[in-house]
Amino acid sequence: MYEKVIKRFIDLVLSALGLIFLSWLYLILSIAIMISDPGPVMFSQKRVGIHKTFFQLHKFRSMKMSTPHDMPTHMLENPEQYITNIGQFLRKSSLDELPQIWDIFTGKMSIIGPRPALWNQDDLVRERDKYGANDVKPGLTGWAQINGRDELEISVKAQLDGEYTKKLKAGGMKAFLFDCRCFIGTIFSVARGDGVIEGGTGEIHRQRLEK
Repeated sequence: MYEKVIKRFIDLVLSALGLIFLSWLYLILSIAIMISDPGPVMFSQKRVGIHKTFFQLHKFRSMKMSTPHDMPTHMLENPEQYITNIGQFLRKSSLDELPQIWDIFTGKMSIIGPRPALWNQDDLVRERDKYGANDVKPGLTGWAQINGRDELEISVKAQLDGEYTKKLKAGGMKAFLFDCRCFIGTIFSVARGDGVIEGGTGEIHRQRLEK
């Protein structure tokens, strides 16, 4: 009941309000992006949705037009060379994710859930299969996002997504409160800029090995 009806209702209402009240911010960011690097303001990527179906995820463009398409940032050689000046701010503040409010409104995503993997991130999809995390709707933010984000190695990220999936499938008030916990945690995480490391997948693990 919670996952299928209540959660979707909350997503629909909040995303509709977001599209309306943030329209001014969309306009300002769009102008800044065009000035920083002429080209499309937004871009779409093929991502893995619920039950491993594919959908097109939308973002504000934070990287140069010359950047290889459909490649995870952590797989780029020296990824910072591709990021525009405004893009650094967008990524640090997570404002590049704002267009996904539309993806939430159309039902492709949820506000809270595992971050959708790229279509070619087989390692992440494979790890999530172990926990059933591919069988829930992906989210704008989630449990893994407030517990390390880019710093997490793939196996740890998938395990955290599995923990979220288990809570969601339990349903009821516990699932709702856990979603609230993820939502509030995201606000503090974004405000602090936690876990945003370009090309930093697995950074926590590497730091431990170096010690």
